Amino acid sequence: MQKNQFRSLMILAIAVIALASCTKTNVQGRLIPKEAAVVILLDGKSLTTKLPWDEVKQNALFKMAYTDSTIPPTAKRILDNPENAGIDIKNDLLMFVLKDSLGIYLAFEGNVKDEKAFKTFNKEITENGTESEVNGVQYINKSPLSVGWTKEKFVYVFNAPAMAGMDDFSRRMMNDSIDISIHKTRDIGATCKGIFALAEGNSLAKNEKFTALMKESGDMRFWMNPDQMTAAGVSNSPLEMLNMDRFLKGYIITATLNFENGKIAGTSKTYANGEIADLFKKYSGGKINEEMIKRIPGTDPMVVMALNFKPEGLKELVKLTNMDGLINIGLSKTGFTLDDFIKANKGDIVFGLSDFLMKNDTMKFHFKDQDEVATPYQKPSFNFIFAASIADKDAFNKLINAGKTMGEKQMPDTSAFPLAYNSNGTYFVMSNTNENVTKYLSTSGTSHDFISKINDEPFGGFINIQALLKAFGGIAAKDSLANIAYDASLKMWDKALWKGGNFKDGGIMQSFEVNLVDKNTNSLKQLNQYAAKLSEVFREKKRKMKEDMGGMEDVQMTFPDTTTHRVK
Repeated sequence: MQKNQFRSLMILAIAVIALASCTKTNVQGRLIPKEAAVVILLDGKSLTTKLPWDEVKQNALFKMAYTDSTIPPTAKRILDNPENAGIDIKNDLLMFVLKDSLGIYLAFEGNVKDEKAFKTFNKEITENGTESEVNGVQYINKSPLSVGWTKEKFVYVFNAPAMAGMDDFSRRMMNDSIDISIHKTRDIGATCKGIFALAEGNSLAKNEKFTALMKESGDMRFWMNPDQMTAAGVSNSPLEMLNMDRFLKGYIITATLNFENGKIAGTSKTYANGEIADLFKKYSGGKINEEMIKRIPGTDPMVVMALNFKPEGLKELVKLTNMDGLINIGLSKTGFTLDDFIKANKGDIVFGLSDFLMKNDTMKFHFKDQDEVATPYQKPSFNFIFAASIADKDAFNKLINAGKTMGEKQMPDTSAFPLAYNSNGTYFVMSNTNENVTKYLSTSGTSHDFISKINDEPFGGFINIQALLKAFGGIAAKDSLANIAYDASLKMWDKALWKGGNFKDGGIMQSFEVNLVDKNTNSLKQLNQYAAKLSEVFREKKRKMKEDMGGMEDVQMTFPDTTTHRVK
């Protein structure tokens, strides 16, 4: 009997766990409108473990802010300990941005730890704001801010007319006019109340993609909905010609960021709507060409980017823009068509940069009635390779001849930026020297450690940040403060890698990592220390600048508004 009861309980427990793991809802999105354009979620428990507040307080930039005599006592209390505001910094904290018919607003949400302290803090910062209570939620409003809270949750809402003003600029660039009717007044209190009154179906709580993101581990998680951010900005614009609605509808980007020992690592996933997703699914699944990477000349490539794509998929993507006919008309003038491009390319592209350094040179000036003046400067020197795999030699020759003709028209004098190119029927190669082209086509190349970290995916990349930084050592050495910042950067950054492009669970997957020199300390602590060092340099530069100006304080200048608005 007991065995049967135990077995029943085990089955029930397994069923509950399975149901919880398969649920399509989440708690984090309950107070986020489904139309949110951007959401950033911080894992407070993980972040405060990796970087305790006491360590943040040792940052020179923090100390400079803390000693500022203009900071009010309330702000100084929060700098002492953010939990003095009554919020739980060791729980999830999130921010979202939403664009609606009234413009743009930002919201900041989290958990209340001490309701009394939270209320006291908000009464202080709003300075006689209007208090109210609706359905058990307390509110304080003082435009452009409104805050609402229960015993468990809080929501700050900030009106952001300046961000909405960016739309004005875009609209003026396109139409040379601004519709003043878009400038409406927002009831910020009503907006805050609306968030607490959200029906679950109108929030991100039931969004499957957002739920999938919430199930991923991450010190920081990101949600981006470009369609919502560009709402009302695409219509009546040249972008309509490109059928952008077809691309943006259902287009979602999710990402995670983790501060690990010795590196910053992240993943992202790009979702598209039905027909675009079908296109990605149909034409994804290739792998970058490792042999093409190995052929890059030089013993130590500094930058490498590799891509594998299905040319037929590119053609289908162009068709969705309704621009294939116009593109063919333009290409026909150069001697080839979109079909020729598809036929010519096998679908492998590689770019490599190596041997980058700064060389001393002189620039000569000659002024009327004066002797020639030679000014020393440093210019970059490097080797680069661009290579593409060839599917049809004759079709590719059409592309080469068209490129040569266009190049002669656009750059009749190539001495300032010499280019060499050649092909062997398998690869087309372009470089800054004939020697590099010959080496690429004639040698099997050298393997590199990073290749195994970016292969097996349709695209990948590598940057040797350390090697690139060393190329600028001579420039940094000329200034003591610049040299301090340079030395801090040299001790901080190592290499970066990224890869992705495979289609999985309805989206395109990508991942990246930025490796640091110190492999044993978590990257968040290292970033804090790095920022502290740079802030010291900045403060000293500011002090020297003030000293050079004879001790003058910062000068603020006000310019009259000369903007002219033409109303349609």
